[in-house]
Amino acid sequence: MTEQIFPLNAWYAAAYDVEVGRSLLARKICNKPIVMYRKTTGEAVALADACWHRLVPLSGGELNGDNVICPYHGLEFDDSGRCVYMPSQETINPSACVKSYPVVEKHRFVWIWPGDPALADPAKVPDMHWINDPEWAADGKRIHVKCDYRLVVDNLMDLTHETFVHGSSIGNRAVAEAPFQTTHTDRTATVTRWMIDIDAPPFWAGQLGRKEHVDRWQIIHFQAPSTICIEVGVAPTGTGAPQGDRSKGVEGMVLNTMTPETDKTCHYFWAFARHYDIHNQARTHQLREGVSTVFREDEAVLEAQQKAIDDNPDHVFYNLNIDAGSMWARKLIQQMIADEQPLRIAAE
Repeated sequence: MTEQIFPLNAWYAAAYDVEVGRSLLARKICNKPIVMYRKTTGEAVALADACWHRLVPLSGGELNGDNVICPYHGLEFDDSGRCVYMPSQETINPSACVKSYPVVEKHRFVWIWPGDPALADPAKVPDMHWINDPEWAADGKRIHVKCDYRLVVDNLMDLTHETFVHGSSIGNRAVAEAPFQTTHTDRTATVTRWMIDIDAPPFWAGQLGRKEHVDRWQIIHFQAPSTICIEVGVAPTGTGAPQGDRSKGVEGMVLNTMTPETDKTCHYFWAFARHYDIHNQARTHQLREGVSTVFREDEAVLEAQQKAIDDNPDHVFYNLNIDAGSMWARKLIQQMIADEQPLRIAAE
């Protein structure tokens, strides 16, 4: 039996809101081909991307009002997945339908629940409110990464890699040398790191607008199974940031949510939100492109790691102190998977 590496009873970001419109968007989520579109009212819809008749992808078809027409024989499905038209047939087989998925739009994402629809509680959508909070400025992108989504989780839960992967932008020795604290609940894990009286790395010196010693913070918040929001920023040393006053510095949120596409590929949605100079659209654009460059460095490492794992399937990972956050994240993911096993067995 293939190891289950992601829970299905969870909300996963399927697309940025602007990606879904009045045309058919195909995307695979948790090994399930899905087609998305908006109804004439603007409401987002997600259906299985396979016709009930011959499994031809519906995403190759077209919309007729709020219905999807199969590109092969013209069967037509409404937004609930029920077939409402069959060519050359007076009666419609009542079993003719495709699966529809619960959808919620929140924090600029279209979220899909691939598991039991009865458990799809919108209140469980991960909190990423900084993306459209009027007191913050934010923008981001989607990256298609050829690796297990958990490798991205590992990457974000241990930021010591910044020293070595991102040395020209956000990394310096202080990140790798500063102590950190890890805490957890039954669905979250948090890694807190403060670097006191250090040289600001190039990116943060540029955001602050001057070169001086700073206190820097990285507070990583993991929400199972795959959302990570990171408080980041710097403030001139001695201005009170560690005590809670960040007003003399510059602070941001690095917002990340990873959606398994397959067992070895994922959709990585990210955004950078800042709490300073928020009406400067040019800065928003520059930051989005700058962070894109940083994340391409991660992408190269992660895809190389996945290839090495595939080439060495029996290799056992060794964990260091720096892996405490990622170990807790993986433990919480595994617990979610274990919790839904009895439900799957009962459904079979």
